[in-house]
Amino acid sequence: MPAQQQAVDVAGNSQRQTFTMTPQDDLVKILFRYYSNVLEEETVETMWATIVDKDKGWYRLDNIPFYGPLVASDDIVLAEYDESEEMLTYRETIEHSGNSIVQVVLMDKSKDINDIREIFENLGCLSEKVNDGYFAMEVPFNNDYKAVKQKLTELEEGEIIGYAEPCLSEKHGFKS
Repeated sequence: MPAQQQAVDVAGNSQRQTFTMTPQDDLVKILFRYYSNVLEEETVETMWATIVDKDKGWYRLDNIPFYGPLVASDDIVLAEYDESEEMLTYRETIEHSGNSIVQVVLMDKSKDINDIREIFENLGCLSEKVNDGYFAMEVPFNNDYKAVKQKLTELEEGEIIGYAEPCLSEKHGFKS
């Protein structure tokens, strides 16, 4: 994440976001607007991206999406400046990275969410915590998803977590 942000990110409401450039000129914020099954409402989420080809409007996502369906970190997306949104806005995915995104909700509040995140970090997954009860996790393309899926299932069956796979790459598609 960039050291300094020039705008506040607000996910899950209709507050207007502003186009943001960071001290690093190759990083921009892109707005995603979609219906979130997690929040059960129309949602706005902004994500950092690096410029791939500014003339074509292509950007590589540099964040783990918290709520967004069908996009993952390192995907190349098309974004255009939208007058009504007053910022770069997602239009379509140009190239999928092969990374997968898993959303995890802590069901057993006696557990520490950072301990759960560490379990998956030890399996090669990065995550971004939204709050003490929810995080989004990236499963990199090169990871074997079987071990991750087994741990997710074990923790879910133990009623410690619940999880969803909103963006599961073809490579990570689980076969029992």
